[in-house]
Amino acid sequence: MAERSKDAPDAGRMPTLDELMSDDFDPETDIDWTGDKTFKSGFACFVGRPNAGKSTLTNALVGSKIAITSSKPQTTRHTVRGIVSREDAQLVLIDTPGLHKPRTLLGQRLNDLVRETWTEVDVVGVCLPANQPIGPGDTFLVGEIAKLPKKPKLVALATKTDLVSGDALRKHLLDIQGLEEKLGIQWETIIPCSSYTGEQVDVVADELVKLLPYGPAFYLDGEITDEPTESLVKELIREAALEGVRDELPHSITVEIEEMGLREGRPEDRPLLDIFASMIVERDSQKGIMIGHKGEHLKEVGTRARHQISALLGTPVHLDLKVKVLKDWQRDPKFLNRLGF
Repeated sequence: MAERSKDAPDAGRMPTLDELMSDDFDPETDIDWTGDKTFKSGFACFVGRPNAGKSTLTNALVGSKIAITSSKPQTTRHTVRGIVSREDAQLVLIDTPGLHKPRTLLGQRLNDLVRETWTEVDVVGVCLPANQPIGPGDTFLVGEIAKLPKKPKLVALATKTDLVSGDALRKHLLDIQGLEEKLGIQWETIIPCSSYTGEQVDVVADELVKLLPYGPAFYLDGEITDEPTESLVKELIREAALEGVRDELPHSITVEIEEMGLREGRPEDRPLLDIFASMIVERDSQKGIMIGHKGEHLKEVGTRARHQISALLGTPVHLDLKVKVLKDWQRDPKFLNRLGF
């Protein structure tokens, strides 16, 4: 065990500001969390193939939509934190992009983000859809986590149980158990669940909390995410844009908010949020697809996004949506930096 520094506070006592600012202070060894055995807190993330139910499960546990969902690969492009607060614990869920073979600079940066997140969480939940056989992609993903120097605790989640029979689910659970010997890993537990019906979602939360260390809450009670409102709005617009487009187009779509604010001169009991946003694609042909015949597709995207944003923020929304072309933006480091990648 590491030795506590001379500036460490007494056991069971939180450090003062002066102690925190000391050059010799090490939070790993100098804060004694063992004195409070009544509250747990920590971080977990879900991993899995595209459309494995990662973001849907995050939303179900949080109880609100904080992560966008789609059947398209690489829907999630940055980490989104969902906060589950209970009397005895606070579980922070990190929704991450899926690990994939990168074809662009954006893809490389997303993979780096995923691997970094794995090393920082206490628990990784591996989503293995019950309606799909375990394949090479699943074993590769779990194998990569198993190679980490600092290995998080592993929980297997048999998602989408509402789509299979009891016999099929039992076989799937046995296949999941078989990964232990095949990959040299150990599941802390295996949980069948369905975000669609809500079956066993509470069990997922309970089991994840059991695996967390003792510690204080990171967020105030009632907070469900630390994601900025503008970022949530961008993601909801992108989710609306992904619906119904061809497989190669989703990777080429991003969203920028140009202006957002409450309209001046409105009565306090009748607010209206004005949002001016642009969907950015890489080619003129893609712009044509996004706009559609006589602007019909763009109108549909705007309507879907407006309803979702209004539901999330609890206020009426006016959305002004345009489509712009920025050639090969996924390979442009300056633009990626501007987007926060």
